[in-house]
This record gives sequence, C-alpha cells and structure tokens, in this order.
Amino acid sequence: MPGLISLAIAYVLSQFYRSFLAVLTPQLTSELGADKGDLSLASGLWFIAFGLMQFIVGVGLDRYGPRRTAGVIFGFAGTAGAIVFATAQSPTAIVIAMTLFGIGCSPVLMASLFIFAQRFEMRQFAIMTSWFVAFGNLGNVIGASPMAAAVDAYGWRTVMAGLGAFTFVIALGIFFLVRDPKVDSPANSGLSGYITLFKSKVLWAIMLMTLVCYAPVAGIRGLWTGPYLADIFNADSLQIGSVTLWMAIAMIVGSVMYGPLDKLFNTRKWVIFTGNAIVLCVLSYFVFDPTPTLFVATTLFVVLGIFGTSYGVLMAHGRAFLPGHLVGRGVTLINFCSIFGAGLMQFITGRIVDAQDDTGSPATYQILFGTYAAVLLVALVVYLTSKDAPPNSPKTA
Repeated sequence: MPGLISLAIAYVLSQFYRSFLAVLTPQLTSELGADKGDLSLASGLWFIAFGLMQFIVGVGLDRYGPRRTAGVIFGFAGTAGAIVFATAQSPTAIVIAMTLFGIGCSPVLMASLFIFAQRFEMRQFAIMTSWFVAFGNLGNVIGASPMAAAVDAYGWRTVMAGLGAFTFVIALGIFFLVRDPKVDSPANSGLSGYITLFKSKVLWAIMLMTLVCYAPVAGIRGLWTGPYLADIFNADSLQIGSVTLWMAIAMIVGSVMYGPLDKLFNTRKWVIFTGNAIVLCVLSYFVFDPTPTLFVATTLFVVLGIFGTSYGVLMAHGRAFLPGHLVGRGVTLINFCSIFGAGLMQFITGRIVDAQDDTGSPATYQILFGTYAAVLLVALVVYLTSKDAPPNSPKTA
C-alpha cells in the first residue's frame, strides 16, 4: 500500500506537469518571449517524449518490474526537468524542461496499471484505473488556480524549484516502497513483443480511438485554454486559473463517473462511444460559436472535462484482448497511443494557429476546435467496427 501511495502522488505530479503550462502563459511570454508556437512545441514534446518512452517502459516493467522502472526514470528525468525549468532563460530551455518532464512521468501510471493487472481481477481493471486517474487529476487542479496563486505569491522559478525537490523525494518513495508483483519473466521480453501486439487486429480500432480521444481534453486543458481565454476574454493568470480549475475538477468527476459504467451497462464499447460523441458536440459548438459568454465557455470546458476522460474504460477495453505475458507492453502500447496522439495534435494545432494571419481571432479558434472535432469524428466512425468486451462476459471478466 505505501508503494501505491507513492505512485499515486507521483501520478498527481505527472498530471500537473502536463497541464500547468497554460497558467504560466503570461509570465513566460513577458519574461522569456515565448509565443504560442513555443508553448505548443513545449507541450507537444512533453507528450511525444512520454509516448515514445512507453516502449522502453513496457520492456522495463516486464523485465525489471515497476519499482526500479518508475523510481529511476521519474527521479532522474523529473527532477532534472524541474531544475531546467526553474533556471530557464529562453523558450528553448522551457522546451527542454517539458521534454524531460515527459520522460520522467512516462512510467508512473503504467507501473500502477501493471500492478493492478497482475494482482487484481480483470473485471475490476476499469474502475481501479479510472479512480486512480481521477486521483491523479488532482494534479490538474493544483496546476490551475493553486498554481496561479503560488506563482503570484512566490514567483514561478521558486515554485518550480520546490516542485523539483518534491519530485525527487517521491521518486525515492517509489524506489524503496513499491513491491514488484511476482510474474513469470517470459523469454520474449524485448521489443519484439510489440510486433505481436501490432499484429492483433482486434486492437487496431481501439488503438485508433485511444490515439485521438485524449487529445481534445489534454490539449485544451493543458495549453489552449490559456491563449483562448486571454485572446477572447482578456483574461489574466488568475482568471485563467479559475476556469482551468473548474475543468480540472470536471476531469476528476468524469474519471470517477466512467469507472463503474462498463459494469453497470455491461459494455465498454458503447460507454466510450457515447462519452466521446458528447465531446464531439462540445467541440462543434465552439466551431459554430467561438465567442460565447465566459460562463457558457466555462460550462462547455467543464462538460468537455467530464466526458473527455474515458481513458480508464478504454484501457480496460484493450486490456481484455492482451495475452498475460504481454500485459506490461500491452498497456504501455495503448498508453503510447493516448499520449502520442495528444502530443501530435499539439504540434498540428500549434502549426495551424501559427499559420493564421491573426492568431488571436475568433476565426482562428474556430479552426482550432474544428480540427479536434474532425479528427475525433473519424476515430468514432472507425471505433464503431471494434469488438466489444463486456466486463460480465466470462471471456473478458
């Protein structure tokens, strides 16, 4: 239990490090000259680095276990990222720091899911994953108004230095407190196991859905709420922090809500499809009306936060089709799709916004939200072809 508590706290930090950048938009712009393109690149590289690391993390989990894999990577790369960020003198340093954060945070959730998959029944996987993610989403809450208040009181450099020290302490907790589950070490414990997984056609539609569905809530909460609110409503850091706080709380509510739904309705596919269809409706609203009132915009962000957190059920959907000896690499492969997709969309949306004549105009944000909507629509259509994995079925329970 102490080990899982350490991992849970580390996951709070992971969620924080992927989302706090929006609140610092004014400071990084004025002090370091960072523009939207720089922030988009930094945020995108967090996700890309995190995603690419999943292949290394998957092998590490199956071969060395979660204790060493998570403790070492999170400790060294996470702490280094905070140091580089706290001492940054240019936008390039912010990009490097965010990349290090992505590397450092990459094993935390997967180490936890690996333990869940090995120690508990498969039918409990969705609810345990969803509720663990819900707890981790406290990092989104901390990265909103509390972060803005702390920066206002102590300065962003001091806050980031303190977070670096805290990250190192939690990494030590993981290394010394986590107990690796007893599993048979397969002979095929290298990267070749991923080839076996890629050949499983039943995973293809699930992986595509995972590639796309996290991108809107991650990109909008972690990056675009700041510029959007500043450009459309002239919001300052505290106002941005307030709106993102509500969205962060909504993401916690959504993760908790999704947890038991697959067992309640005995379907994973249709829970995921319905929730993401609602996300599509929210994105479409912004396309047709990019300048609603601040109250309406906040409400829409809250709805997006609630229904855009189907990650836990999606992981359970994919987990149902994974062979036992490839669980570590299987969950990291699915997670790679989730994180890599979010990072890729950060790059795409950043380039699209920068290509506009007036990057702060309502028309620019119509295109931004429309891009997310179009990609999600394609994923939903393909996901309709996926095979369901009802949790109460003997084959998938």
